[in-house]
Amino acid sequence: MRKGIAITISAVTLVVCAIDGPPSVAFAISDTVRSNAFDSVKKLKDMGIYTVLVTGDNEATAKAVADAVGVDEYIANVLPDGKVKETKRLKEKYGVVAMVGDGINDAPALVTADIGMAIGAGTDIAIESADIVLMNNSLTGVANAIQLSKATIRNIKQNLFWAFFYNVIGIPLAAGLHGQDHDRHGERPA
Repeated sequence: MRKGIAITISAVTLVVCAIDGPPSVAFAISDTVRSNAFDSVKKLKDMGIYTVLVTGDNEATAKAVADAVGVDEYIANVLPDGKVKETKRLKEKYGVVAMVGDGINDAPALVTADIGMAIGAGTDIAIESADIVLMNNSLTGVANAIQLSKATIRNIKQNLFWAFFYNVIGIPLAAGLHGQDHDRHGERPA
């Protein structure tokens, strides 16, 4: 008779197996934190962005990951529909929310967020659900995408300013010169 038991101890799920008797093997399972996660979160925080980890992992795992990467807040034990509820709650509390995800469980929240970002190596449904797809498997793309979008908006505003300035000065000036040109030839402007 085979029996197994799973115990979570400090961000590790311990699996103990027994076959017809006392435990014969035990092993620990854990996810690894992306190597650039801490630096990526720090860059976001340096930009004044409040960071929240919303995960289906248990409390101990979520806290360990949150501590390792330095997020401002974490929410554990969240099922896929709960991620949508948390995204809505965060929108009400903080305003604009960007969601970053890579799995099928993230897809509904990616759609719900103001800005959904999928990690390029993620599932097809996450990629299809996102507004932005980060083409590599790195979280540094999140801050880069935000900086690029801010630079784009800044450029659009500058272009609109100069277009407006040119039209405010240029059109009356051109109309005035055009009218003076007719006056010199003895014609009346139409």
